[in-house]
Amino acid sequence: MIQLTEVQKYFYRGESREVHALKNINLTIEEGEFSLLNGPSGCGKTTLLNAIGALDSVDSGKIYLDEKEITTLSEDERTLLRLNEMGFVFQSYNLVPVLSVEENIGFIMKLRGFDDNEIKNRVKEVAELLEIQDKLQSLPNTLSGGQQQRVAVARAVASKPKIILADEPTANLDSKNSIALMNMMRRLNEEEGVTILFASHDEYVIESVRRIIRLNDGSIVED
Repeated sequence: MIQLTEVQKYFYRGESREVHALKNINLTIEEGEFSLLNGPSGCGKTTLLNAIGALDSVDSGKIYLDEKEITTLSEDERTLLRLNEMGFVFQSYNLVPVLSVEENIGFIMKLRGFDDNEIKNRVKEVAELLEIQDKLQSLPNTLSGGQQQRVAVARAVASKPKIILADEPTANLDSKNSIALMNMMRRLNEEEGVTILFASHDEYVIESVRRIIRLNDGSIVED
């Protein structure tokens, strides 16, 4: 489903190469995986996740999603790819504060042009799966951190993307909510068939996934 070949990424200051963030990354993620990018802070987890998600460019190498090379796409094409093929979960939630939970969950579907009835039915379905159906008319600032993260997960999965990329999704949650969130993500993986790739060093995420890809200093050191 996802293939990376000899991917390299540098961060620059002026014209000088400041950090060699990704070093000759070769990696394949199959459809239906429930996997984790793991390693110490600064090892390249988020950089690699952002590259896979077409949120950031790379300096060399190739990245494919379903045999489509995304490293050669224009910014507009990358935007459409993210909208139509991917779902994102960030530790900061990134919910729209003036929209209700229902509107936040259906936001990506609205952008993609889904029918209003289809959006309504899908939002209800996902909200029930994530146990937030009683919060649909609430605003984000009235929710707990765990509830906001569930809304972010619901928004990511509602439009049925091929892959969900989750960057430190449990970072702002207590242990109870971390365990609950990972159980829900596993259910989404198993029941919806969504491929999920995490970037995290949280023990609850490590214990939940089926595959761990360890990075250190920009390189894959164990898989």
